[in-house]
Amino acid sequence: MNSKICSSPAASLDGICTDDMLVACGGFGLCGMPESLIDALAATGVSGLTVVSNNAGVDGIGLAKLIEDRRIAKMISSYVGNNKTFETAYLNGDIELEFSPQGTMSERLRAGGAGIPAFYTRTGVGTLIAEGKPHADFDGETYVQERGIRADLALVRAEMADEEGNLVYRKTARNFNPMMATSGRITVAEVETIVPVGTIDPDHVHTPGIFVQRIVRSIAPKRIEFVTNRPAEVA
Repeated sequence: MNSKICSSPAASLDGICTDDMLVACGGFGLCGMPESLIDALAATGVSGLTVVSNNAGVDGIGLAKLIEDRRIAKMISSYVGNNKTFETAYLNGDIELEFSPQGTMSERLRAGGAGIPAFYTRTGVGTLIAEGKPHADFDGETYVQERGIRADLALVRAEMADEEGNLVYRKTARNFNPMMATSGRITVAEVETIVPVGTIDPDHVHTPGIFVQRIVRSIAPKRIEFVTNRPAEVA
């Protein structure tokens, strides 16, 4: 069997990126964001992308670079604060935005990966989120239908992978990354460490390797989104 390990982020995306594809991109703020893969995606020159991500990086980092270059046509996101690049592009009409509540977006990705085309939830009923979507009553309550998301490409970041692509995430990086990984028709993971098969206890695997087609070591630094320092003590 061919190795899943790629020599570089650019090599990990070779031959699989096209214009207008739907990309699921992991990360919770900057935590667990696959920055090396996002930069490699930008370098391919693809455009017209629809990107599913909880947020869109911060100015100058991650997906904000693609937004600034007008390579993303639509974002499906939960939170877009702290990103003036995104705000400017949206207000100028350069990008379409579909808000999806965090739990709903997570379930849409999980459902897509599980082959479930749609589901019903109470979240968003009576708000702009639910406009134009089918509704149904269950046990006396009104629910709105949400469609599952199946991505053409999923980009995720994990702490560790073995050579078969079994992934272990660290702490908050488990927000969204596991669901992103299962939603992708092709999933590429950037990781801190690659270990031999059998090194990871099967009970500790967060994303089974069957969902992961390619793995590559991260070349991006781990970033801190907000730096807070204790006030200097006065002598």
